[in-house]
Amino acid sequence: MATLPASTSGNTTVMDCGGRSLNLGRVAVMGILNLTPDSFSDGGLFMSRDQAVGRALKMADEGADIIDVGGESTRPGALAISAQEELDRVLPVIEALRRELEIPISIDTSKPRVMHEAVSAGAGMINDVKALREDNALATAAALDVPVCLMHMQGEPRSMQTNPIYEDVVVEVRNFLSIRRQACLDAGIDEKKILIDPGFGFGKTLEHNLELLRNLSGLKSVGAPVLVGLSRKSIIGKSIGLPVDKRLHASVALAILAVRNGANIIRLHDVAATREAVRMVEAVYRAA
Repeated sequence: MATLPASTSGNTTVMDCGGRSLNLGRVAVMGILNLTPDSFSDGGLFMSRDQAVGRALKMADEGADIIDVGGESTRPGALAISAQEELDRVLPVIEALRRELEIPISIDTSKPRVMHEAVSAGAGMINDVKALREDNALATAAALDVPVCLMHMQGEPRSMQTNPIYEDVVVEVRNFLSIRRQACLDAGIDEKKILIDPGFGFGKTLEHNLELLRNLSGLKSVGAPVLVGLSRKSIIGKSIGLPVDKRLHASVALAILAVRNGANIIRLHDVAATREAVRMVEAVYRAA
């Protein structure tokens, strides 16, 4: 009998995100809020506080379970910014969202200073594309005592797509995430506060991304809930030739495939459409 893959890992059903709950008893929907001028899909659209807060409230109304706030683009070739510039972008929005929303807020950053000030302002999760490998990031995350998402990336954001090479992408990503999870445990981070992300599009070719998606369930052995971000990414453009602004339906299809292969959290731009599709998949397979 066909069933939906379990949407929890270990005993993690409800994750405490700075005093706000994230229910992982079902697939959770993470809305993307980019406060950047140069993100690949929505750069420059939500640069003012009012624009950003309005966008977050809309995603919450559409059923987002958590909002992921980012102040620095990590698309290939994007320019690095200072911690202060990143803070100037994210702190006013996080402070406002903490007052306006009841759902958790995540901070998408690799900088320890930004992690600390964002959590102090109201963020309840750290989403780090560098998997807490920056100096003092592990100690900072452990002291803040909020959930962390560890993402796999080969290379650095500015050059990661130059020539990514793997002997076995699934095995290497799984091993990296296992090592980083253990580093978190050694630093004193509670195992129930660790998530993992295979990093689709981060130092991977189209073939690597497709192989990872087909074998996503293989990451379950790491022992942490799996977060997946495929929304509007180049895997769609390279596979079926669609421009960024025409990728909604393909993004929803990728989200469904990720859920069927074991994803616990889907990070996305288009909340309403994706949430409806995910809930329908859950309804079908959990009734089987």
